[in-house]
Amino acid sequence: MHDAAMILQSRRWTQSFARPLTLAALALGVLGVGVSNTGAAPDVDDSNPDLLQWSLEDLGKIKVTTVSRKSESLSRAPAAIYVIRPEEIRRSGINSLPELFRTVPGMEVAQANSHQWAITVRGFNSIFANKLLVLMDGRTLYTPTFSGVYWEETDTVLEDIDRIEVIRGPGAALWGANAVNGVINIMTKTAKETQGVLISGGGGVEERGFGTVRYGGQLGTNLYYRVYAKYSSRDEFTLTDGSAARDEWWRSQGGFRLDWHPSEANTATLQGDYYSGELEGQVFRLSLSPVGAFPTQFHGRGEGANVLGRWTHAFSDESDLSAQVYFDRTDRSFGISSEIRETFDFDAQHRFHLGPRHEIVWGAGYRYSGDHEEITPDYFVSDPNLGLQLFNIFAQDEVALIPDRLKLTLGTKIEHHDFTGFEVQPSARLAWTPHERHAFWAAVSRAVRTPSRSERTVSFYLEPPVPISELRLPVLVQAWGNPDFGSEELLSYEAGYRLKAHERLTLDGAAFYNVYDQVGAATALPAELRFSPEPHLLIPATYQNDLYGESYGFEVSAVWQPLDAWRLRSGYSFLKQNFHTRGPIRSFSEDGEQYDPQQQFSVWSDTDLGRHVEWGIGIRYVDDRRVLGVPNYTALDARLAWKPKPNCELSIMGRNLLDPHHREAAPQIISSSNVQVDRAVYGKLTLRF
Repeated sequence: MHDAAMILQSRRWTQSFARPLTLAALALGVLGVGVSNTGAAPDVDDSNPDLLQWSLEDLGKIKVTTVSRKSESLSRAPAAIYVIRPEEIRRSGINSLPELFRTVPGMEVAQANSHQWAITVRGFNSIFANKLLVLMDGRTLYTPTFSGVYWEETDTVLEDIDRIEVIRGPGAALWGANAVNGVINIMTKTAKETQGVLISGGGGVEERGFGTVRYGGQLGTNLYYRVYAKYSSRDEFTLTDGSAARDEWWRSQGGFRLDWHPSEANTATLQGDYYSGELEGQVFRLSLSPVGAFPTQFHGRGEGANVLGRWTHAFSDESDLSAQVYFDRTDRSFGISSEIRETFDFDAQHRFHLGPRHEIVWGAGYRYSGDHEEITPDYFVSDPNLGLQLFNIFAQDEVALIPDRLKLTLGTKIEHHDFTGFEVQPSARLAWTPHERHAFWAAVSRAVRTPSRSERTVSFYLEPPVPISELRLPVLVQAWGNPDFGSEELLSYEAGYRLKAHERLTLDGAAFYNVYDQVGAATALPAELRFSPEPHLLIPATYQNDLYGESYGFEVSAVWQPLDAWRLRSGYSFLKQNFHTRGPIRSFSEDGEQYDPQQQFSVWSDTDLGRHVEWGIGIRYVDDRRVLGVPNYTALDARLAWKPKPNCELSIMGRNLLDPHHREAAPQIISSSNVQVDRAVYGKLTLRF
């Protein structure tokens, strides 16, 4: 009773506080066009060069590495790429990695509950989205268990992020299988760039409490280090019937990084992390009396550690060699079972010039990932201990057809996976820069998504369909892994255009046409009438490569600086999908084309109000997801910050301010909770020494 009263009181406080904050947000957003620095008191230095420098920075000066595995200008990169930079992260007021991707054009971000996220690019979204490769400082976060990312176990100190490069479209020619619809590459700053003390923390409604402590120092000549610890706790969300979802969670993490520069040509890095957390939620559990799969509350946990080492040697400005090795261990329970996974990975690459027109990047790698899966009545594994090996080699040639104007990039990656054997994934990319303000690019790529552990070897129970009233029998749906399940295939055609229309206005657009084949589909098999332990209908289902089809669409974004103290960034995306079942039985997954929002739009405004006060306000619209029964929604976020001193920042953040809660996702596979995302308001203090 006490907990229920506290929750009710908390929600009333949120609603009463959020209404005036929402009105203020809308008013100041409208008035932002009239804001300038001229209204400051004479004795206060109102200059804030960060916003102006960040806003008007030439795209040609921003360097990216994910497109070609080498440093190149963002304006000339032959791919649909978006870069999230530190100032954008700071001014957003966001406390979690997944939320940073909400404003990236073409990205789908849906919060399923307080700790689970559905994130992908260009379709196929769910909490088990399996066509997006995610990297952090060179370490892949992609798990072979379901071919996706455990976002609730993915975190870092956001203030230490140097940039996040998001590629929309295939990146398999360099990054390998599973970089099908996109690549996210999270890169943190060097230890030398994070010297001194950082302390930040806060809390409020929904964000119950969070804090970070980081210290960076120097051990000797050219040897720098940093250590950090952080903690976060999030309150439970609300079910569609208005009751508490009971999905609260907490997480703690710590780590270190060492950067050594023994000479001008050599750099070495050693870094590692450890995390631990617990969460609550609901899953479907098997019952034999009565027969069925029923929602059950569970207590889960997650623990893991990793260590990574990297060495780079520069032979010259045009040639370098790097080698990287890491080890990662995770131990998690997820309601119906538990898993321990250990991964060892080695990767090396060499870049050099061949004559005046050819720049070659080539490399090779090896990965071993072994696991132990717990067998339970709800989760059967044909082989509870399985080790998978992956060998790869890649090569890329960037040809300067017309120096500084037209370049052709040809490359491919060849991999050998224990499940599917050899996979070849080539690409061809063309970039044309007729003028420093204009850049065109086009690409043709092939990518594959290799089978996951679950699709090949695991059996579990799914949410039962509506009971068959004529039979008056309980129904069980059991999904079986298919040992013959193969790789999914994509042939992608892309084109894009970047325009610097004015010193204060940049535009970026990309269009794509994707042809998919051998896509995984959950297919029902003939139903069986069983009488033990009591009469019921069993509907077996399995994974088949029965789906094929196409998707097409486009994404556009703009950055506009109407005034020195006012910056706007916006994005719009459109997606259309059409899929069919190849076999005689229509697949459950054929409606997957309606799992994704067809249209998304967002705009965010940053304004310096003077007297060291910053104001940010953003609105985003997400189309409905018809098959899942998730309606469209519009969300408003706002941030107000004050920097009384250069090393001190106080801020208050409001999220989802237009309504008390709304749905963004629906229960899928083993999840059973119909959860709504609640409005959140929280404060934050950041100190630097």
